[in-house]
Amino acid sequence: MEISTLAMYHCLAFVWYFFVAYSITHVRTEERPSEVFLYGGQWKYLTVLNLVLQAVFYGVSFLADVLRLIKKLRCAKCVISSRDLLFSVLAFPVSTFVSISFWTLYTYNRELVYPKSLDGVIPLWLNHAMHTAVLPFAVLEILATPHRYPAKKKGLILLGFVSFLYISWVLWIYSVTGEWVYPLFALFSPAGLAAFFAGSLAIIVSFYNFGEFLNRMIWGDSIVILDYRRKGK
Repeated sequence: MEISTLAMYHCLAFVWYFFVAYSITHVRTEERPSEVFLYGGQWKYLTVLNLVLQAVFYGVSFLADVLRLIKKLRCAKCVISSRDLLFSVLAFPVSTFVSISFWTLYTYNRELVYPKSLDGVIPLWLNHAMHTAVLPFAVLEILATPHRYPAKKKGLILLGFVSFLYISWVLWIYSVTGEWVYPLFALFSPAGLAAFFAGSLAIIVSFYNFGEFLNRMIWGDSIVILDYRRKGK
């Protein structure tokens, strides 16, 4: 894809995610069900945090494209490294996890993740913007341009650390309020919950590996060149 086309795509994606994040964080207070958006606000939901993550990623991607267009290659190189790390470790696996886990649980029992009371608060288009569109956007990004993945150990450590931070945030909210972020968690014993978190971590790691596989399958030669240049420094 031409750099100018890529820049336009990344700019539009950034504007889209900024708009979606703005829309969900400005749901009118009087319309919110009493049990939703209390301690921690929307910032306790992985879905909302993912929207911010995607906006940041596409903003960084757009900046990298602009720097390449104006021939600021040294700066672009630095920003591209940040872009690739952000995409490989967080943007792709988190988006994939949010979309697949949400719709799987929603199909099984929507009350566990998205109570029916939210239908009168969050429009249908916004629900799909948060939980459906994020997956094709992530796949499209892999199709649009190659990304250099970090060493496997580094990537998994970073992903595990961020996962640990979010789990800690969820547990902290429960310790303060006595309420779980997602009703699903109330069904588990402490040991069951630990197993659930461990299983979720294993799933998101598998999505990380899938993203790396897909990236190399599509951009094999390009990735080899990127790796060669990195080692040749």
